[in-house]
Amino acid sequence: QVQLVESGGGLVQPGGSLRLSCAASESSLDYYAIGWFRQAPGKEREGVSCISKSDRTTYYTDSMKGRFTISRDKTKNTVYLQMDSLKPEDTAVYYCAISAYGCLGGMDYWGQGTLVTVSS
Repeated sequence: QVQLVESGGGLVQPGGSLRLSCAASESSLDYYAIGWFRQAPGKEREGVSCISKSDRTTYYTDSMKGRFTISRDKTKNTVYLQMDSLKPEDTAVYYCAISAYGCLGGMDYWGQGTLVTVSS
């Protein structure tokens, strides 16, 4: 069992930035692809971004390209999602998840989520 903890959510004005973190307390994330997902009120969960196990490949949903950046710090066993130029429609609970198979496989473990609210 891998415990994932997201942090960094909060209230931000449109056009602002937030950086989300996903950390694992007792397991190394080195052997996993890490994905970020989000679920807005009344909507289905959607993929946001993913970073491969090797960190060589990153994926973004089209609406996030150019605004969001995923990265990994192996020394801190943490994956980040830098979110810039935030829009009200980015309001959602953001979840990180890990996959031993890779970004194109199913996710094995999920965090509890962190709420991002974009509002003036």
